[in-house]
Amino acid sequence: MPKKYATLIFILTIFQFSISCFAQNNEEKDWIFKNSKTLSEMWELKEEYHRGTFIITSYEPVYFTVGKFSTNTNKFPSSEERNNFLSEPVELDVVEAKFQLSLKTKVFYKALWGKADVWAAFSQRAYWQLYNKELSRPFRETNYQPEIILNFPLNFKVLGFTGRMAGAAFVHESNGRSDPLSRSWNRFSVHAGFDRGPLQIMLKNWIRLGGSNDDNPQIMDYIGRAEAKVTYDWGRQRFYAIARHSLRFGDKSRGSIQLNYSFPIVKNFSAHIQIFDGYGESLIDYNHRQTTFGVGVSLIN
Repeated sequence: MPKKYATLIFILTIFQFSISCFAQNNEEKDWIFKNSKTLSEMWELKEEYHRGTFIITSYEPVYFTVGKFSTNTNKFPSSEERNNFLSEPVELDVVEAKFQLSLKTKVFYKALWGKADVWAAFSQRAYWQLYNKELSRPFRETNYQPEIILNFPLNFKVLGFTGRMAGAAFVHESNGRSDPLSRSWNRFSVHAGFDRGPLQIMLKNWIRLGGSNDDNPQIMDYIGRAEAKVTYDWGRQRFYAIARHSLRFGDKSRGSIQLNYSFPIVKNFSAHIQIFDGYGESLIDYNHRQTTFGVGVSLIN
């Protein structure tokens, strides 16, 4: 059996053992069904949830994927129109580790005539060839994403949902590398958030800023121009899907979908399963299509 598949089977065995231990612990289950935070709580949209400025809280989920398998590893990343490609392919493992860190803080409270809050956020995703001993276990790719977010609290009904928030953001994303592997872009994004009980929907649409001369000029035709994130909480179990699309037809109709499921193992320690299909699993892979399957642990949902 090839080493890469043996590694994946080992990871899945450990994960299955964790699930079995979780299933055998039937004595106290109250902590499994404690309610997750609503949009109003997460973004402090009501006066009762306001915690003050410059207090660091979570933004996107924080997780560590112990093993992530790819059906089509990008061993020869390239960028159109600028000859940004390696001189020869890199022998990458099909199984690697991945982690995401994401934090936010409220910078201004009741700005713009008392109608909006201003947040600063930072997310980092790292793709780690943890099992690639031949290449000394390098970090294949690290993506950095700082944001400035303007949020307006709302309260209106539409199609059975309650509109909770709307706003705009400036987003920069880059991998901090030099040519030929440099990838970066800036975008202006608008968003709106809705909920209906444990179901939450976040819609985003963006335009690119300053994209006429860069290292990934057609990134929106691959990663997309819009995003829909749908989250359903059952106590502390969370199902969420993130779909992106280019909003184009024909051969430019591209995008991605990411499916996630997390459930508690012990108190605040949760298992995390993630499936991805499409373009842009990482920034270096923005124009590369693949399907990935990962298992790991989630610390903050």
